[in-house]
Amino acid sequence: MIDFDRVRRREVTLADLTEGFTVADLAALTVEMIDTMLDLLEGCTDEDVVFVPEDPNAHDSAAADSAEVDLAWTLGHVIVHATASSEEAAFLAAEMARGVERSGRSRYETPWETVTTIAQCYERLAESRRMRLASLGMWPDEPHLEVVKDYSWVPGPINAVVRFVMGLQHDYDHVGQIANIIAQARAARERVVA
Repeated sequence: MIDFDRVRRREVTLADLTEGFTVADLAALTVEMIDTMLDLLEGCTDEDVVFVPEDPNAHDSAAADSAEVDLAWTLGHVIVHATASSEEAAFLAAEMARGVERSGRSRYETPWETVTTIAQCYERLAESRRMRLASLGMWPDEPHLEVVKDYSWVPGPINAVVRFVMGLQHDYDHVGQIANIIAQARAARERVVA
């Protein structure tokens, strides 16, 4: 897995870290990330998916509803959010790789309230893997890596490879949150049984 902590510590930029990455590398990294998330879900129940964890740092300034700004996210919520963000990165990267310069977003997020079962979480992750890998199939044999964008929050110019990896970094940022929610949900279940 990519060491995104080095990027966080500003020891290296995403562009430096991904120098020389191929489409095959991006596909392998995608499979690895989805497998990591699936492994975390092993042994989870439907009850875990809707469990509301303690999260004193919960804050989503981009929440569509002001009532949800400080809402602690359920496991289902994190799964749909993370996958939507990575899919967006994948589809924007495919456009860049094809030489298309455009602005704006390419995002759809499954309504988190509708994800209430562990089966839905598994399905969402499998669907996301399929979609992201399919997006890599849209890359030309010689991607247009000279097409770059600048994002104020990411140092350096962003080409198609970096844009795709930004989605994986976003996933990585949520892996600890997923593990924490699951740990809290399991502890709550154990307290009920005891």
